[in-house]
Amino acid sequence: MAIEIKAPSFPESVADGTVATWHKKPGDAVKRDDLIVDIETDKVVLEVLAEADGVLGAIVAEEGATVLSNQVLGSIEAGGVAAAPAAAAAAPAQAAAPAAGGEDDPVAAPAARKLAEESGINIASVAGTGKGGRVTKEDVVAAVAAKKAAPAAAPAKAAAPAAAAPVFAAGDRVEKRVPMTRVRATVAKRLVEAQSNMAMLTTFNEVDMTEVMALRSKYKDLFEKSHNGVRLGFMSFFVKAATEALKRFPAVNASIDGGDIVYHGYADVGVAVSSDRGLVVPVLRNAELMSLAEIEGGIATFGKKARDGKLSMDEMTGGTFTITNGGTFGSMMSTPIVNPPQAAILGMHNILQRPMAINGQVVIRPMMYLALSYDHRLIDGKEAVTFLVTIKNLLEDPARLLLDI
Repeated sequence: MAIEIKAPSFPESVADGTVATWHKKPGDAVKRDDLIVDIETDKVVLEVLAEADGVLGAIVAEEGATVLSNQVLGSIEAGGVAAAPAAAAAAPAQAAAPAAGGEDDPVAAPAARKLAEESGINIASVAGTGKGGRVTKEDVVAAVAAKKAAPAAAPAKAAAPAAAAPVFAAGDRVEKRVPMTRVRATVAKRLVEAQSNMAMLTTFNEVDMTEVMALRSKYKDLFEKSHNGVRLGFMSFFVKAATEALKRFPAVNASIDGGDIVYHGYADVGVAVSSDRGLVVPVLRNAELMSLAEIEGGIATFGKKARDGKLSMDEMTGGTFTITNGGTFGSMMSTPIVNPPQAAILGMHNILQRPMAINGQVVIRPMMYLALSYDHRLIDGKEAVTFLVTIKNLLEDPARLLLDI
């Protein structure tokens, strides 16, 4: 019986997707929940899993094809058996390794199978630590690390990131053309639209990070022990300061919808994260209610999911305000672009030791430039400047965050 393989149901904000990668070929054996194909949308990459054991039949939508919600991509012949090559069947060396989908094939999570395939690891050789001996992604990661550490082992072939920039030898006069990923193309389109459709302006200030750094240095070890390994970073302080400032300046947390201004009674803060597929902005829901530990834990989870391509559509949609940290890469100053329909975005930058005049004395302090880009149609200059000054004051005296002053 043929079972149709269909594209996922896309939300209203996503019109279509692109077939990124087929992980099986026609005639390959598949097991239920095996990863079959990746569908790349404007926001995330969605995995399509097998619904039953069988053999992959005809592929209808080849890699690169544009597909709609629930469109048929191919089919699985349920209960079918893959034809093994005669040479493979006769080779005793391969007899010890179970064929994909065979009865000796260990139960493994789809992400674990994908990573094993990309890393050149035989999934059958990996000891599973999951429930019932299930092979988890962490088991494969450990196996990859062990393989790299073994002197006699050949280095595992790393999976190339999507649309990775090519490396050319010195003196080469060649060119290589690669298509933009949907994520990269969508980011480019939205940034151009933002600059074309908004009255965008950027205001700057600087913040003395002395108190935040001292607080972090004093409590980071105790913080990590008290919160199950969650590390105390700088981003949580900025998110807390931003949410407090958003309460005081609701226009910065608003958006324009046609001829209306929509004021949000909550702060869903997007945190810009760089990934191999481009910039993504997962959202911390109700960040104004979150503790520093909850913020740090949420950001760490988003970072891992972004690297693994596991961010969900829900985690990427919405958001009333965004924070981006170019300082991670050494940026000294920049003018971030607002993410529509939001009205503002806060840019963090590198922390540098600089001479400052304080109480008539020149002292060296860790300083960071802050940038707030905003939609001048909605936010007046006074509001924008005062909003940024509020964040500066809260960070330079973190006790204000606790005292709500």
